[in-house]
Amino acid sequence: MGGYPVEEWGVLGMPLQRWRELADRLAARIESGEFPAGAKMPTTKELLAAGESKPSVERAYRELVELGLVVRKPRVGTVVRSRVPVRVPLSRYGAVLRPGGDKGPWETAVAAVGLAGSVVPLTVEHVPVPGDVAALLGLEPGQLVVRRRRHALIDGDVVQLQEAFYPAAVAAAAGLDEPGKAVGGVLAALIAGGLEPVSADEKVTARPPTKEEAAELGIGERVPVLRVERVVRDREGRVLEVLRVVGAADRLELHYDNLTLAGGLP
Repeated sequence: MGGYPVEEWGVLGMPLQRWRELADRLAARIESGEFPAGAKMPTTKELLAAGESKPSVERAYRELVELGLVVRKPRVGTVVRSRVPVRVPLSRYGAVLRPGGDKGPWETAVAAVGLAGSVVPLTVEHVPVPGDVAALLGLEPGQLVVRRRRHALIDGDVVQLQEAFYPAAVAAAAGLDEPGKAVGGVLAALIAGGLEPVSADEKVTARPPTKEEAAELGIGERVPVLRVERVVRDREGRVLEVLRVVGAADRLELHYDNLTLAGGLP
């Protein structure tokens, strides 16, 4: 059948390219700014009235979801997905290492680009530490630790999935073993609890999202994600926190500026 995928052929053996043409036209209208971020896309009823078929409309919108151009929201419809990136500098930590503030690193970084950021706690629980996390924390596998899961949002949209692990004693001292938001961020909570976070290592990798991650982030499975692993240590080198973040790659810019090069230039 001329190399077309099976699903692109109709019962009469004619290639069904209408959905792809429709997807391209809608994508072009999004990219041109005709439909800005947050705007509602034409409904199925409106597109049917314009001469499109229901299968073409459904397939076209699935394609736009997979490309990360739109999201489908219950009781709202199909809306254009914001792709405004947030500049997340390494120096974001220094700005929040003072108890008494009300913004954590994520909220501080998002506010710097004029957007409304927030962190929503999901669960706080004592769990047996996974083997790979145990190695980072210097604990025996299976030992109980505190795991905190949360979502980082921009204007109400989930942009990051965060999962953090703390030794039980560290969590108790900083009040991180209780439900609720750590006002001012986790690092400020650690300091307020008499702990001393002084350094953080970050490892960044990229990959496709899992089905579950794509669903939580409201993105298509073809939108790549960044995975950031942060390990926070105190002055003695003890690990206080292991944080793992998964976020849509087109919403995050990680900046590592003014890093000192040991020994200088030759």
